[in-house]
Amino acid sequence: MHLAVLLWGFTGVLGKLISLSAPVLVWYRMGLTALFLAIIIQYRHLWQKVSRQDMWRIVGIGLLFAIHWVMFYASIKLANASIALVCLSTASVFTAVIDPLLNGKKINPVEIGLSVIAIIGVYLIYALQGEEAEHSMVNFSLGLGLGIAASIISAVFTVFNKPLTSKYEPRILVFYEMLTGFIFLSILGPLYIFKNPEEPLLMQNMDIVWVLCLVYFCTVLGQSLAMSALRQLSSFTVSFTVNLEPLYGIIFAFAFLGEHKEVNWGFYAGVGVITLSVLLQTFLMIRNGRKLKKAAMLSQ
Repeated sequence: MHLAVLLWGFTGVLGKLISLSAPVLVWYRMGLTALFLAIIIQYRHLWQKVSRQDMWRIVGIGLLFAIHWVMFYASIKLANASIALVCLSTASVFTAVIDPLLNGKKINPVEIGLSVIAIIGVYLIYALQGEEAEHSMVNFSLGLGLGIAASIISAVFTVFNKPLTSKYEPRILVFYEMLTGFIFLSILGPLYIFKNPEEPLLMQNMDIVWVLCLVYFCTVLGQSLAMSALRQLSSFTVSFTVNLEPLYGIIFAFAFLGEHKEVNWGFYAGVGVITLSVLLQTFLMIRNGRKLKKAAMLSQ
């Protein structure tokens, strides 16, 4: 899971380097990923029969993936990679709320409190960074909002994916989810072209190199590793580990894109508050794990 997150850390930098708009970029990413996975699955004879009920769930996850990525890359284009990745770091706190709601579990008020802390961190970035960022970024406010929306959707499809990982080969799941997203964006394609007739649809210059890196390393390999890890880990643990992605991504964005010049102390204040919520989550997760282990030993 950690290796997958390290690979995902490059998505922000690659998304900024690629000149295509967010929907066109995601269309290429999902289509090429599905193609690569189909070749791998066929070569290794990994095809599995998927039940109709599970297939509908997979289709729904694929649609969420497409929407999530379009919002995430739009956030990068409108704000910057660092802002989009910080927003994504709130996924685990949203999972702490969404998982009980979707699975009929009791909501933990402490985790609700942690979610509020994370939201405060995002608000600090908006309030303290916003005025300056509006001059240096395309649309900071909209980019921040789309980043948060992408984070919420990420939490939802992580919860939905969890029960499927124990039934099917990870690459099968990723293949069908990417194929679904590709078909969905292809259906919407004519409308997008009509609304944006001047938008370039073909990759330019180094785009093909960056897109192929994004597809193979960050998606084919990264998603397969994450799906395999999800078999053994809880939805919350996976989302928590994904919190390291912004850390890697911000380091890469600062190193390769010079984005440290685009943020002020408000950005770091917000990141500090979000990091506090993540550290508190870690403490609670470890403490609860020890309690469960102790209870299991006593029951024996």
